[in-house]
Amino acid sequence: MRTGLATAAFPGRCVVSGFLNSLLRNSFLKKTFAVIALLQVGAAAAFAQPEAGGEASLKLPDLSQVSFLNGAIDGHRLLMIGILFCIFGLGFGMVIYMRLKNLPVHRSMREISELIYETCKTYLITQGKFILLLWVFIAVVILLYFGMLQHMEAMRVAIILAFSLVGIAGSYGVAWFGIRVNTFANSRTAFASLPGKPYPVYQIPLEAGMSIGMMLISVELLIMLIILLFIPGDYAGPCFIGFAIGESLGAAALRIAGGIFTKIADIGSDLMKIVFKIKEDDARNPGVIADCTGDNAGDSVGPSADGFETYGVTGVALITFILLAVRNPTVQVQLLVWIFVMRVMMLVASSLSYFLNSAIAKAKYGNADEMNFEHPLTSLVWITSIVSIGLTYLVSRYIIPDLGGDGSQWWKLATIISCGTLAGAIIPELVKVFTSVHSRHVREVVISAEEGGASLGILSGFVAGNFSGYYLGLSMMGLMSIAYFMSTMGLKDAAGMLAPAVFAFGLVAFGFLGMGPVTIAVDSYGPVTDNAQSVYELSLIEQVPNVEAEIKKDFNMAVKFDRSKNLLEANDGAGNTFKATAKPVLIGTAVVGATTMIFSIIMALTSGLTENVDKLSLLHAPFFLGLITGGAMIYWFTGASTQAVTTGAYRAVEFIKANIKLEGAEKASVEDSKKVVEICTKYAQKGMLNIFIAVFFGTLAFAFVEPFFFVGYLISIAVFGLYQAIFMANAGAAWDNAKKIVEVEMKQKGTPLHDATVIGDTVGDPFKDTSSVALNPVIKFTTLFGLLAVELAVTLARDQGATITNVLALVFFLVSFTFVYRSFYGMRIRSGGAE
Repeated sequence: MRTGLATAAFPGRCVVSGFLNSLLRNSFLKKTFAVIALLQVGAAAAFAQPEAGGEASLKLPDLSQVSFLNGAIDGHRLLMIGILFCIFGLGFGMVIYMRLKNLPVHRSMREISELIYETCKTYLITQGKFILLLWVFIAVVILLYFGMLQHMEAMRVAIILAFSLVGIAGSYGVAWFGIRVNTFANSRTAFASLPGKPYPVYQIPLEAGMSIGMMLISVELLIMLIILLFIPGDYAGPCFIGFAIGESLGAAALRIAGGIFTKIADIGSDLMKIVFKIKEDDARNPGVIADCTGDNAGDSVGPSADGFETYGVTGVALITFILLAVRNPTVQVQLLVWIFVMRVMMLVASSLSYFLNSAIAKAKYGNADEMNFEHPLTSLVWITSIVSIGLTYLVSRYIIPDLGGDGSQWWKLATIISCGTLAGAIIPELVKVFTSVHSRHVREVVISAEEGGASLGILSGFVAGNFSGYYLGLSMMGLMSIAYFMSTMGLKDAAGMLAPAVFAFGLVAFGFLGMGPVTIAVDSYGPVTDNAQSVYELSLIEQVPNVEAEIKKDFNMAVKFDRSKNLLEANDGAGNTFKATAKPVLIGTAVVGATTMIFSIIMALTSGLTENVDKLSLLHAPFFLGLITGGAMIYWFTGASTQAVTTGAYRAVEFIKANIKLEGAEKASVEDSKKVVEICTKYAQKGMLNIFIAVFFGTLAFAFVEPFFFVGYLISIAVFGLYQAIFMANAGAAWDNAKKIVEVEMKQKGTPLHDATVIGDTVGDPFKDTSSVALNPVIKFTTLFGLLAVELAVTLARDQGATITNVLALVFFLVSFTFVYRSFYGMRIRSGGAE
């Protein structure tokens, strides 16, 4: 497999050709082997004969053996009712989908949105093939470990592989639904702006977001309920693990590649405003269609797949914890049923809050001439948080009133979840402090750029990003501390649970997702508002002959073009802000949820916390070295993903400058627009391939070095990744909205100040929409795949001896390092030639 990969990546050469023959003759490598051997002392004994297959061999208890609601219904039948709520969620999403599709829209705008959708379809089909290629790597490891080393029966291995494909299909399917909804909504939003009233411009993007959010959560929950209720208990473990690995792979690929694609297009398009002094989304710019496609590839496809995976992986992590750390089967069933009833409650809370907030917003802004687009979005988040917290206590009181015989645990567990739900509202508020068009930090960026140009504007954005890391980090720590305190109040004895603090942190991550559809909705609001602006400009509707009379006749609508453009630009600022608010929620979930998955590894390494616990300490050198290594990978990933954007944007700018026609042309040719899309796709896939292989083989290498080294590594990437992501996301959003203030409020397009803020925005583009957001699926994929990798390493060490793991650790690291090297030196800009 390695030879084939190397040959494909380097035509005519092979990365490891002749490597093993000369390995032992190399004195440097002998020393390297010696270091690895020292790190691996005791590693083979770290797993004290774990159960074959690890998490994949976990057996679910019989849910029908425990009754709920005072004996009225057993756990299996209670969760069957949850399927009806999932169907309701799917219906909710489809009703809004059809409503958006049937909204009035002018033909010129519909044609542009359909062109964007067709381009998005081509991109998604290409990405689907690419994901299946990456899946082969995962499938080989699954077959090797479960089939050959663990001698698991063929049916169980096939189930793991099949459900990994189900996970990929889930991430991919909701991503496709997201772009279809958004490309309906973008043209309808643009058209709805023509009368000059703000409320429809707000309502349509939010409806699109709720459609995606309800569909996403309902599909994910439905799949997990099917596994839980209809798959035999001894096969459910493999199904959950396979499903989680698949959705994690799909989300990582779509998020990283989409982030690279969208920012190549965005930078290539934006820089033309400076070079040629043309307006935003000028139809003559062949980069604009690619930019619109990128808005969906990066800001719709990526978040949809990422959100789907986040909910699934967090659920699997909690299921695994309950089965590993709780010994009493009755308590296991109580907690499992409670968790899934709470997930159903999320759908109810979000839908009720959406209808309530819609009624308030319509009463307040329905006929208004002016509105702050951020206000109803903010109220939606807070209403949902309050409703979710109320339902959390209510549901817990009736589902687990006497958990473990202790009548007080229901409100303590509800409080722990509420810490996460509250974080889902507090974090957006803190993010707005650093990213909103109304924030002092963003205005400081503008003031700095006024006097000091792009240089001081960029430095001011760095300040906003760094400060945000402080406040958001402390807020997460505070809420997790409350959860920890609640976990010390009898949970260990009442539930017979090992490490209740870890369970509490997992529940905080679960609570982060407590208003899932709304979190996804406000995130998806942004790509619709961004595209709506573009659709308006690209449609050239103002130049259509007799268009005002036509619209009056066909739609009974009076048109106010200048007012319409101003509303679309102002709404885009709100979209930028709320795109920013969702990012720390998702990265926070990844980091807090990773704690629960890492615990699964620790449980296996310590035989249920009975031995080797001393190795989880700074006094155990490999563990400390792992903490250092994780930071190195986070900073490499940041550079590699940004490098792919830089090189791709260079090529896009090069092509656009050579082919843009500003004289005698109304719009760019379709061929030129397709060429820019092709450039974006090419560098997105090149960058993604380098990153994936480096991460994949890096995970294997570090797992094979020493198990506790790997635990330190996983903890490190979570912590370093959290702060790197928060800093980059909020600095980028501050630069983005500083530009929006100059364009909308100050009306200084085409001025030196505008040029300075555009430059700041292009710096922030890969910060906020590529590197930061992709850290979320990278952390989860590494941790989840690490469950498999570390078991594979220890099993090989036990069965085949330390020498083979030494050799493989070094081989895997060299393959990983080769692609780390390629992620810069194979992607760097070479003037006048292909990379």
